[in-house]
Amino acid sequence: MKMAGRGRGAQEAAKIGADLMLAPMVAAMRLPLMAMDAGRGQPWSAETARAVSEKAAAAVEGVFAAQMSFLQSASRFWPEVLSGHTPSLFNGVAAERSMRAALKPASRAVKANFRRLSSKD
Repeated sequence: MKMAGRGRGAQEAAKIGADLMLAPMVAAMRLPLMAMDAGRGQPWSAETARAVSEKAAAAVEGVFAAQMSFLQSASRFWPEVLSGHTPSLFNGVAAERSMRAALKPASRAVKANFRRLSSKD
């Protein structure tokens, strides 16, 4: 088993984590826009609807990506066993890949929202 913190997987996980660190800033930038809309009597304005739909879409995409990652790991089970390696389903590698795949859509959405909201005047 590879040591954690090395290689492309660790770099990808660090990038996902860095992108997700922008989430509080995105929420802080969205709140004034949503408060203005609520003050006008429009609780489901364009920004609010966009926020809700983006979160739902990222969640669905993340669940699907995690399931596909586990399916790929399951399909590699016997080749790994027959080659003398510990199957990734048993040593935690499959879970790590699945978590990374699940968080990637949310990471992309947060980064895109940060860019879009920070460019508004």
